[in-house]
Amino acid sequence: NTYHLHLRPGETLIEKMGGLHEFMSWRRPILTDSGGYQVFSLKGLTRVTDEGVEFRSPHDGTEEFFTPEKVVEIQMRLGSDIAMPLDECTPYPCTEDAARLGGERTLLWLARSKAEAARLGQPGKGRALFGIVQGGTYAALRREFAERTVALGLDGYALGGLSVGEPKSAMAEMIGAAMEKLPADRPRYLMGVGMPEDLWEAVGQGVDMFDCVLPTRNARNGQAFTWDGRLNLDNGEFRDDRSPLDPDCPCPACRRYTRAYLCHLFRAREITPLRLVTLHNLTFLLALLTMMKNAIRNGSFESARREFLARYLHGR
Repeated sequence: NTYHLHLRPGETLIEKMGGLHEFMSWRRPILTDSGGYQVFSLKGLTRVTDEGVEFRSPHDGTEEFFTPEKVVEIQMRLGSDIAMPLDECTPYPCTEDAARLGGERTLLWLARSKAEAARLGQPGKGRALFGIVQGGTYAALRREFAERTVALGLDGYALGGLSVGEPKSAMAEMIGAAMEKLPADRPRYLMGVGMPEDLWEAVGQGVDMFDCVLPTRNARNGQAFTWDGRLNLDNGEFRDDRSPLDPDCPCPACRRYTRAYLCHLFRAREITPLRLVTLHNLTFLLALLTMMKNAIRNGSFESARREFLARYLHGR
């Protein structure tokens, strides 16, 4: 996340250390968000204009100013493979006028981001710049902004401003509206979505990529995802449960520990279960996406979705 990494430890240090891949010893592609969502969540500490976003660091109160150009520059110095431009994430609910204002500003910033990326030599060297489609929960705006974003000619396209409190039916409608205008030969990325049922809905409409804090944040709060639904391990019902989280899961938590032990660790406020259930949730989601890919390949996506949801939402 560009916002967090800019504040600590800073792009200068990361660049000096050889970029994010070397710094964190990760040999696979890295996508960096612009940090716009985090900036806009600093209510009362942010001032937004067409030029950029002014805010104060929550760490030491230092004044910061993010322009579209600066956000692109930071990400290039971080060495990210996929860079996201600065965008304005409109809240839910908001008026149509507010949604249009956010979408127009996002397009303005995107054009400037593309120009800055070109000036700095991106795309190139395996790097990509995506565009972000805003528009709130207004289908006509989503179609319009998707069409205008595609006209700028980006490496991939993202849907922003969803999973911010709107009903699931509204999210599904907005995905469908935008997907009508997004090219199938470019990656299509739904930002901030990670609930299993939402992943099935989005993939069914053609979405290729996701990011979400859900598997890690929920794990830290004691929630594990399984094929039979979610388990809240802080609950007393698991105190004497000898079974693993999921008998078919290959993660370290399922191979070695019982629900009873994990329940004890959470209730004792230990640190160990945060890591164990995080590993489990990530393993689960990767297996889920593998299931989806296989179902697409063999033409059984809809039946696989029905079977999964029947078990996940209602148990065996």
